[in-house]
Amino acid sequence: MVALIKKEIRSFFSSPIGYLVIALFLVFNGLFLWVFGGNYNVFDAGFADLSPFFELAPWVLLFLIPAVTMRSFSEETKLGTLELLLTKPLGLRNIILGKYFGALLLIVIAIVPTLAYILTISQLGNPAGNWDVGSTMGSYFGLLFLAMAYTAIGIFASSLSKNQIVSFIIAVFLCFLLYFGFTGLSSGNSGLDIGNLGMETHFKSMARGVIDTRDLIYFLSVAFLFLMGTYLKLKKEV
Repeated sequence: MVALIKKEIRSFFSSPIGYLVIALFLVFNGLFLWVFGGNYNVFDAGFADLSPFFELAPWVLLFLIPAVTMRSFSEETKLGTLELLLTKPLGLRNIILGKYFGALLLIVIAIVPTLAYILTISQLGNPAGNWDVGSTMGSYFGLLFLAMAYTAIGIFASSLSKNQIVSFIIAVFLCFLLYFGFTGLSSGNSGLDIGNLGMETHFKSMARGVIDTRDLIYFLSVAFLFLMGTYLKLKKEV
């Protein structure tokens, strides 16, 4: 499986895809946080805090991760290379996990440079070095688990169609539905708050700096269910 992960990473960076994903993530967030005025601009907020980044990043990843994963199995199925891949001593589970962790690693590589934002926030604090460590680290941790769930959804969507654009649209829809849909539908007046079924609630819970096992289990469960769905879908075809 490690060899397949390396192969996936090489394929991303042997074409413009890997560089484009990292550049788009950094440029888009950078412009809204430091250049464009508005609700996401750190300077306009008037206090040294990275909360605008963690409000914006889930929406950027909602489109970026499906763009990364849309070719995972769509291309293999379209070109008929999935059967060839299965002839190697890997197994379907390892192939799915290899593609999953390969895509996830690319997203992590895109997120890592944003740690430099912490240095900027630290210098902007009054006094310098005064920033909310718990909230910021919790938010980064939450962003990692959110990316894990998004990536699993994208991998699943790529197994549903030979058309990469269709896979992209399905993944964006599912990510949006699970991130914001339940929150949007939640009235907050019922005995059962369906907003708790959505990823936004759990991500914001982790962003408060308190790592609750329920939030971790939620994201891991979403990732597991969609990866299992991918396995069952591909198992029928092969």
